[in-house]
Amino acid sequence: MTKRRSTTRRAKPSSPSSAVPRRGWALARIWILYGMLLIITLLGIWTLYLNSVVREKFEGKKWALPARVYARPLELYQGLSLTPALFEQELRALGYRFEGDTKSPGHVVKKVSGTSSEVTYHIHSRGFAFWDKTEPARTFMLRVSNGSVQGLIDLAGADLPLVRLEPEEIGGFYPADKEDRLLVRLADLPPLLGETLLAVEDKHFLEHHGVSPLAIIRAAWVNVTHGDVVQGGSTITQQLVKNFYLTNEQSLLRRKIPEAIMAVLLEVHYSKAEILETYINEIFLGQSGPRAIHGFALASQHYFRQPLQELKPHDLALLIGLVKGASYYNPWKNPERAKERRNVVLGVMHQEGLISDQQLKISQAAPLGVVAPSEASSTTYPAFMDLIKRQLKQDYKEDDLRSEGLRIFTTLSPMVQRQAESSLKLRTMQLEKQYKTKDVQGGMVVTSVGGGEILALVGDTNPRFAGLNRALDAKRQIGSLMKPFVYLTALESPQKYNLGTIISDAPVSYKSGGKWWAPQNADKKDHGDIPFYKGLAYSYNQSTARLGMTIGLDAVAKTVKRAGFKGDVPQLPAMLLGSVEMSPLEVAGIYHTLAAEGVYTPLHGIREVLTADGKPLKRYPLELEQRFAPETTFQLQYAMQRTLREGTGHSAYNQISSTIDLAGKTGTTNDQRDSWFAGFSGEHLAVVWLGRDDNSQTPLSGAGGALQVWADFMKQLPTRSLEQEPPPGVSFDWIDSATGKLGAETCEGSIWLPLRDDARPQESADCNISGNNPIKNFWQKLVN
Repeated sequence: MTKRRSTTRRAKPSSPSSAVPRRGWALARIWILYGMLLIITLLGIWTLYLNSVVREKFEGKKWALPARVYARPLELYQGLSLTPALFEQELRALGYRFEGDTKSPGHVVKKVSGTSSEVTYHIHSRGFAFWDKTEPARTFMLRVSNGSVQGLIDLAGADLPLVRLEPEEIGGFYPADKEDRLLVRLADLPPLLGETLLAVEDKHFLEHHGVSPLAIIRAAWVNVTHGDVVQGGSTITQQLVKNFYLTNEQSLLRRKIPEAIMAVLLEVHYSKAEILETYINEIFLGQSGPRAIHGFALASQHYFRQPLQELKPHDLALLIGLVKGASYYNPWKNPERAKERRNVVLGVMHQEGLISDQQLKISQAAPLGVVAPSEASSTTYPAFMDLIKRQLKQDYKEDDLRSEGLRIFTTLSPMVQRQAESSLKLRTMQLEKQYKTKDVQGGMVVTSVGGGEILALVGDTNPRFAGLNRALDAKRQIGSLMKPFVYLTALESPQKYNLGTIISDAPVSYKSGGKWWAPQNADKKDHGDIPFYKGLAYSYNQSTARLGMTIGLDAVAKTVKRAGFKGDVPQLPAMLLGSVEMSPLEVAGIYHTLAAEGVYTPLHGIREVLTADGKPLKRYPLELEQRFAPETTFQLQYAMQRTLREGTGHSAYNQISSTIDLAGKTGTTNDQRDSWFAGFSGEHLAVVWLGRDDNSQTPLSGAGGALQVWADFMKQLPTRSLEQEPPPGVSFDWIDSATGKLGAETCEGSIWLPLRDDARPQESADCNISGNNPIKNFWQKLVN
């Protein structure tokens, strides 16, 4: 049987050359799949990381908030010493507007009487959260006449015991990145600001989810057609991400992609309101020296010195215009460019129906209205801020001051500070011109009498200079400012000394350090036997040295220490005439004890420190200690009043009204290297030093230099006379100036002096009846 061949064909085996590509593509697909999975995984991990970054910062403490430092508020009450010029200067510094009516906070209406001697102000205050309570915004009437407040009433006509205006912010302690901002809630914003911001920066903010593809395409088309970057496609959310989380690098990978992802993540986790509120507080809107101005609330203060709620449409338009470029549209450096941008924003307001035709016309014609650049400076009072920094560092860590948003209330009076600065600067310039000299510098300290609050502190004749603070750090010999403490020491022995006791001003010499010390009077004359008070009033060196050596160097040194000086008092005879070195602040400390009737109070510049949410952290209570008897200090003050009425300081009354009773002491050191004056009223103490930083000779004595600055200052300052009513145990009587015995009004050479009742002279002097009509002493008139 024959076999049949199968007709089934076998498939040819694939050739090696065709199998390789198939396996390659399979492997490639696998690797592509793995690669995509890896990219997706990495992208997911990256997204998770970005998500954690977004949530951690957004939900945590978003910003390091600087400590804000405030001046003392202007406290208004009936009887307050005040002039219209100074009051209006204070209101303008706080950003009050003298226009329209008082329907809204921050406005003032002024009315002057026909004789111009009385001025009435209708004021709508802003209110403020102080350390002790919140002062409400209110409308009230203030009447000023004859240098004081004569009326303070509310709208119903009822008397107001006290009204505090909000304090001026005078500085801060800024974070390491120097960013500064005032936080504001969305609910507290003027609606016009929010609506215009969205219309200008992100019209579809409420519709997109962080990124707007249409806006990106539109911006790309505009930029391509113009051949330059003229429009951005970023949403407000993307702008916030860029400012809040990222750097300004323009590379796609390093910023644009993370920006888009994080913008979407923000929109996923947080509401539109939260995002917009953060943006409004974060956006960069200007620069003040090294300090960066962030957020609309701070920008409002920076450019206008007014809160956001008080800004007009054209003011808001300027701030919104700055979002596009704060440096490019800087209203101080580029006013025309800023105004053009502002008017563009006003056009958007009108186009969106946010303002009327009339408002548009008025707003576009309005000036920029920004304050002078100097008023926007963060170093308004650098010398005083230096003092505050030193005092705060004793109680707080540097990091807390720069990040916790503390609110620090100080004792500085802007009104007094501005007067002190002006007096020191202008009078020093005049003295340099008068004496054809230069490089004269100065320092000045002003305090309240009794409370020890530092009201003003100037460390340079250029008050804006933040260098050497001479009020704190220029330790110089005080010269004759030492003499009141010599005479005070003697008056503490009332059985031996009173203001009429006869002391010698004959030549005197003492051996000191192997050498003879023989001081002479400034006029090179010997004045023989003189009444005690005259040695101080006329600043005689010989009588003071003799008196000091009699009562003892140790006793005088202890008196200076009791008055509050914590430094070294070298017990050498030259110490009696002022070889002791002190700063103006230290001099103010010991002279305050004299001005406060012997009560020692440490000088201080801080009243209260609060947390960011208003809780008190540290109080600075008033410390008082009676260190010298009122009977003694009253007599000393009287002698120091004679210094100004007839002695070395008499030229002060060439400028100051003779109706004001003041006391003080001139001070001049060897070769006139230092010119000093320390003086006080019943309300204010001021200390002035003039000299050269290299301690070289000047042409200025205490009377010819520092006294003139002091008089310039005091003649402008509303203040209260010294009390002329003696304390219990002291009364005025006539003393014979030749013998120190009791005199009489009609006796020749009798002087009217305050004496302790338990230590008045027992004998009466022979009386030579004056041929002239009796002349009642000025001091007798005051007391009687």
